[in-house]
Amino acid sequence: MSITDQELRDLVAGLAVSQAKTDAQIAKTFADLAIQTAKTDAKIEKTFADLAIQTAKTDAQIAKTDEQLAKTDAQLAKTDAQLAKTDAQLAKTDTKVDKLAKMYGGVSNNQGDVAEEFYFNSLKANPTLNGIKFDHIDKNITRCKDGIEDEYDIVLINGKEIFIIEVKYKAHQADLDRLLNTKAPNFDKLYPEYQNYIKHLGLASFSINDELKKHAIENHVTVLQRKGKLIESIAA
Repeated sequence: MSITDQELRDLVAGLAVSQAKTDAQIAKTFADLAIQTAKTDAKIEKTFADLAIQTAKTDAQIAKTDEQLAKTDAQLAKTDAQLAKTDAQLAKTDTKVDKLAKMYGGVSNNQGDVAEEFYFNSLKANPTLNGIKFDHIDKNITRCKDGIEDEYDIVLINGKEIFIIEVKYKAHQADLDRLLNTKAPNFDKLYPEYQNYIKHLGLASFSINDELKKHAIENHVTVLQRKGKLIESIAA
């Protein structure tokens, strides 16, 4: 089948129009792509700019932190030096306290020995207390039995009665409590041979306050005090 000249011209004209539309579409696509690319490049540039600003801020913060850490290290070093100085001072103080404790302990022991010697010698010369005559007197007796150990300063004994005396240069409430709550019960366990004896308790001291003296008497403990070269006893 053949086409006429007019049909050929119409076909060519149609192709030209179609090509023009295609070119226009391609041009628009490239234009849109160029715009999108420009926007993307702008966003990338902004992101890098923001990252640069954040990095600068972070670097500044790290520098500030390093400076603060350096100050803290310096303060810690100063504190360590102060602690070392304090430890050295405490060591010196402990040494002085130990020396004083030894000195005081020696004086206290000597005073206690003097008190014990006075009451022992006085009672040895006249072994009578609260009108009771005793056959013999012991000093500083110690016994250990079944894991219990105790020492008694002065003990007077006759055929049916026994007098246990705790001696202190200066008596305190703790001495009375120890006599009542520890030494007296321990005596019964350590010396069962005297279980049928009438037992008396005494607290002897060169110095005892009125309140303690009252407590002793209320607990049936005889108080022995020095009166010149003699013993004054206050029976419970």
